[in-house]
Amino acid sequence: MTTYEREPGLANESTAEPGGDPRVYFAAERTLLAWLRTGIAIMAFGFVVARFGLFLRLLDPQAGAQVGHGISSYLGAALVGLGVLATAAGAVQYRRFYRTLPASDRPKASSPGFSLGLSWALVLIGLALGMVLLV
Repeated sequence: MTTYEREPGLANESTAEPGGDPRVYFAAERTLLAWLRTGIAIMAFGFVVARFGLFLRLLDPQAGAQVGHGISSYLGAALVGLGVLATAAGAVQYRRFYRTLPASDRPKASSPGFSLGLSWALVLIGLALGMVLLV
């Protein structure tokens, strides 16, 4: 049987909080960041889809000056809306989970304010982007 010794500088049982594991908090934060990345990527893809349709209409010499959006603007706005939903769902999930964590599992300087503020700012930006694409 192999025994492992702790490396110098790592926390041992005497310095760690009893029963606390801040890795749970960090895992929740990483999950929120994954939701944010997913939401941003979907919103960006929606923007590209909407603008690519506009680009194709501008290249079509037979179309002239078309009035209307075409389907690409609506599809792009729908994708932006899906990205907004993903971002908002991640923020809501993180907030619910954060409230259930005991204080011993949270780092001393932890505060969900910045992460949640960033999430809701991205939701607002996404909503504004979706409206711009539809106008």
